[in-house]
Amino acid sequence: MEIEVSKRLEHFQTGIFAALNEKKEELVKSGKKVYNLSVGTPDFPVAEHVRKAILESAAKPEDFHYALRDLPELLEAVKDYYKERFGVEVSTEEIASVNGSQEGIAHIGMALCNPGDVVLLPNPGYPVFEVGGYFGGGELYFYDLKEENQFLPQFDEIPKDIAERAKYIMVSYPYNPVCAVAPKEFYEELIAFAQKYDIIVVHDNAYSDIIFDGAYGGSFLEFPGAKEVGVEFFSLSKSFNLTGARVSFVIGNKKIVDAMKLLRSQYDFGMFQPIQHGAIAALRGPKDDVKEQCRKYQERRDALCGGLRSIGWNVADSKGTMFAWAKIPEGFSSSQEFCMKLMEKTGVICTPGDAFGSMGEGYVRFALVLPVEEIQEMVEVIDASGILG
Repeated sequence: MEIEVSKRLEHFQTGIFAALNEKKEELVKSGKKVYNLSVGTPDFPVAEHVRKAILESAAKPEDFHYALRDLPELLEAVKDYYKERFGVEVSTEEIASVNGSQEGIAHIGMALCNPGDVVLLPNPGYPVFEVGGYFGGGELYFYDLKEENQFLPQFDEIPKDIAERAKYIMVSYPYNPVCAVAPKEFYEELIAFAQKYDIIVVHDNAYSDIIFDGAYGGSFLEFPGAKEVGVEFFSLSKSFNLTGARVSFVIGNKKIVDAMKLLRSQYDFGMFQPIQHGAIAALRGPKDDVKEQCRKYQERRDALCGGLRSIGWNVADSKGTMFAWAKIPEGFSSSQEFCMKLMEKTGVICTPGDAFGSMGEGYVRFALVLPVEEIQEMVEVIDASGILG
């Protein structure tokens, strides 16, 4: 029997990531030291009080049952956290958990879109943004993010006929991969644009606690009219290092939150209760570790971006997120060519910018997942390799 899988899978390609991994394995086998800055997995530990809450819950047999719903204590913790952290009033009916923002964003198009709807997506864009629109059956329209515009969308460049057919627009600041932040005025413009064309706003807020140089890192929901036009995905993955636990929430417009609840009820039985208790502990517990972690990320940013500038590679400072976004040096025809050469000569692994869309060509992304000392060593290796000319 010849198995024929769904044609929709043809939309997804793993090419460059498979090639990078294959090259990495070759380097490791040859004994070459590898500096893997390609994947954004935090290397900082989960706070002790969070781990303790998970372990205590996991010791109770009754906490292994289907959850079926978010614990009221969890919803209250999110509500109080939004008030304390962002000054935003939300009700518990305006909050629902998802198994990580990745899962929520991948499914939101299925909850919102009808045939003929347009989904507005950033280019460069985090790949799951496109997945959400594609799974929802939407027509994908990519708006360009350019360095000369501080990687902010230019709403007047979106054609009127596209805007009139758009169902939702995907935005995210601080933004991975381009490491940009948005001023408060941007959110006011975004909400006005959404109101003008009846477009839903979906804001991915994964990095509001990893911001540098005193930049603004808040919530889309802080701004007047936000809840009337959209929702925000808020994740505990990066702020609290709970990446494997997959803890995130969709927060905001109740009708959209209810649609996501209904959709999720068809394929899931709710978040594992020990993880819910860990999330409560994170949201209600001390936040000193979160601020200290941000400081350490900034030290790594300085070591990477400043270090590369010191050896002749003009890399702009990341404004936020746990990444840095760098123009490739002169003399290389593509991001992928540069990434492969960099790996061969130095053992340094980064992600080619075109993995995030056509506007990412000419850039690479580094994850700030190594200690300062290793980053400094890596910079010296790049300098000695001669790859910068």
